Amino acid sequence: MSMPRRAGGRTGHALSLTGLAAERASGALLCDAGTVYLRDGQVVHAESPVAPGIEVLLTTGGRLTADNWREAVGRTGPDGGVGRFLVDSGRLSDAELEICHLGALFDAAYFALGHGSGPRGFQRGAAHWLGPVRAVGAVAVERETRRRGKLLDSLWPYPRVDTEPVVLRRPDGRAPAVTPRQRAVLALADGVRTPARIARELGRPAFHTLIDIRRLAAAGHVATPRPAGPEHPGRPDPPARSGASAPPAADRGPAAAVFTDPDIDLLRRLRDALEATL
Repeated sequence: MSMPRRAGGRTGHALSLTGLAAERASGALLCDAGTVYLRDGQVVHAESPVAPGIEVLLTTGGRLTADNWREAVGRTGPDGGVGRFLVDSGRLSDAELEICHLGALFDAAYFALGHGSGPRGFQRGAAHWLGPVRAVGAVAVERETRRRGKLLDSLWPYPRVDTEPVVLRRPDGRAPAVTPRQRAVLALADGVRTPARIARELGRPAFHTLIDIRRLAAAGHVATPRPAGPEHPGRPDPPARSGASAPPAADRGPAAAVFTDPDIDLLRRLRDALEATL
């Protein structure tokens, strides 16, 4: 269910989210790593193959059953309105739908608009099957995308851990203890599953899973892949050492201390986004 409906193709020079927002455009911005949907210049949804969709967050996360979701899709079809049906049928409250929708939107937008993903075209008039839930300004989406990238870099500045299979390591006794959330990630780290697959199997946002994995890599609980070539000029290769010699949390930048719990932080930011649009 990731394909946009009603597509009128358009490609152009210097496509950008903020440029389309200034035009008050409606449609789908197709990027290398995902799709961002706009309505009258505001972002209404985003999808990425890296990020679990809202259906995964709701069903694997335990809020809805798979039968609940199939019923909603079957009753509404491809023309949108799945979200509205879930609320009108009593499966979700308006607040639950909005919070989950915004979480999925910002999660997918990070990958669609982030480093290494650029716009490929714009399908004017394309709309998402979920239907209207809550629109977010393009500037706010781009600002959050940049903030998330900086946060990950402050935790452990080796982005290959975000895409490579997660490999367990045996840290020494001085490594920080893992949290229950991190323990669930480690239980699926078999050297085959990637962070995206782990997020999908846990029913969690991909970005939250990356936070856990970067912290686990910094502490020495999972391996940091060594690059074939320098990823960033002037950046050293990942240290081949245990978590005991990884830099302490205080040395990883102020963001590491501020965002200690990604779940709580997300809820606060979602609340602010909702209040800002009321």
